Amino acid sequence: MRQLRPVLSARSRPMSDIRKSEPAAGYPPEEGCYLRGNDYSPVAVVVILRRPRDETPPDIEKLVRAGVESGGALAGTLQTENVGLEKVICNIVANPNIRYLVVCGPESPGHLVGGAIAALSANGVDANNRIIGAEAPTPYLFNVPGEFIDRFRDQITVIDLVNEGSPDVLRNAVAACYQEEPTEFRDYVLHDPGAYDAPPLEGRITWRITHPQREPKDARERADSEKLRALMDRVKQSAEQKRNPNQ
Repeated sequence: MRQLRPVLSARSRPMSDIRKSEPAAGYPPEEGCYLRGNDYSPVAVVVILRRPRDETPPDIEKLVRAGVESGGALAGTLQTENVGLEKVICNIVANPNIRYLVVCGPESPGHLVGGAIAALSANGVDANNRIIGAEAPTPYLFNVPGEFIDRFRDQITVIDLVNEGSPDVLRNAVAACYQEEPTEFRDYVLHDPGAYDAPPLEGRITWRITHPQREPKDARERADSEKLRALMDRVKQSAEQKRNPNQ
């Protein structure tokens, strides 16, 4: 997104008696291409970005701004189904007031980000930290603890507007999330349920795995990788012994 600042602070207080809570210290913990709005809002917005960040189209920028200007807690772009999504998870679980995640914009044919988010919400991850049911190439969440993934799934409801790009529709979705009484929006019945009934989770992604696409995808691949690593270690030791026969 063209020179959007990572954070625009607007910490408006809630105007009703719906239960709200303070976000974690240092919220939002992860930097990214997003705008910050009302910390007590029940909704965040993800706009799928299928181009390099410095080539963000004006209509995508317009969606991001519409998301935060209509009352979202956070609104920003998302490019990848792994590290990028991990950042979204960390920022959302750090604010218990966020109970909905609106996902909009054209689906990315390479990363299938919208589908990955929907699959994560519906199915979670398997023992290899792969998002169950995701069709994306590398839907692995290696850098966030399971507690964060579980909280994300329990805390938020995904509102699927993938392949839609109307700011007016987005504004209507955000407005419905604010209502005190159940309000119909598309196939959803929305209202502000108040803050999630648990303290915020504080933490950032570990960066333990920076290239998920290079990691073994299952137990067999992991075993093959370990065999290859052991073979390379033996070759290295043999070469060192030949260079230093007296050691």
